[in-house]
Amino acid sequence: MINDKPLTLITGANGKTGSRVAAILQKQKYPVRLAGRTKASFTGSGDNYVYFDWYDSETYAPALKNVNQVYLVVPVMDMTPEDVMIPFIKEALWSGVKRFVLLGSASVNEDGPIFGKVHQYLKAHAPEWAVLQPSYFMENFTEGPHWETMKQFSKIYSAAGEGKIGFVSADDIAAVAFRALTDMVPHNTAHIITGPETLSYGQVADIISRILDQSIQHESLSDDELRNSMIQAGMPEDYATALAGLDIFIREEGREDQVTDTVLRLTGNSPISISQVFNRFIQ
Repeated sequence: MINDKPLTLITGANGKTGSRVAAILQKQKYPVRLAGRTKASFTGSGDNYVYFDWYDSETYAPALKNVNQVYLVVPVMDMTPEDVMIPFIKEALWSGVKRFVLLGSASVNEDGPIFGKVHQYLKAHAPEWAVLQPSYFMENFTEGPHWETMKQFSKIYSAAGEGKIGFVSADDIAAVAFRALTDMVPHNTAHIITGPETLSYGQVADIISRILDQSIQHESLSDDELRNSMIQAGMPEDYATALAGLDIFIREEGREDQVTDTVLRLTGNSPISISQVFNRFIQ
């Protein structure tokens, strides 16, 4: 039987959201094409995989062949991703792609850095689009840098102070992405995506301490200490400056202190709590 569902190209297909978006689409019998630079990253991907490099325009056409829609994840640690993403989007539009879903950030407005110009371009030129603007990922505590510092030092480090964040699960972000990709009526809007509550890093540390039955503490760093630690870990200086700067907004302006109904409204399910994510992780 011919599958007449649209073919989705997933950029960042081995990332936290891309892998989950692909899994949901495949479970619902939607064809996907997984794009990336390391084929070994995609276990069991078979013929669904295509080599793709944002910085090599010759990889664009093979990735886009027969594609109807694209899940866009910006290239890692690039302050000006629009330099490569807008030419790609132009080629995608020319090749017949109708729908685009961009993974952005709740911390970055439409006129902000990194995601802003791509957001603006889609809004102006794509016939069907959505921009996902999630809060900070809960999985940073299970798959990311915070898990490493908890393992090594029993600490979570940030410069966010007592500022609160609507931490959200990558599973919920992927569920919203699925709706944005597959709903008959295009969303043509941005979605702020949060978890069920806002928490400070100190409160997260308390929750994880109870679940692990060991003391995990949040240590507040100065802005310079956080920035320098990111640079020492190999992050480009301009990107580290921008990323560390987001903690200032959390601490002083409450930029991430918000809860939205996006997950429930679009998926019909309540957003996952950080306790659920961590309990599931350690089982």
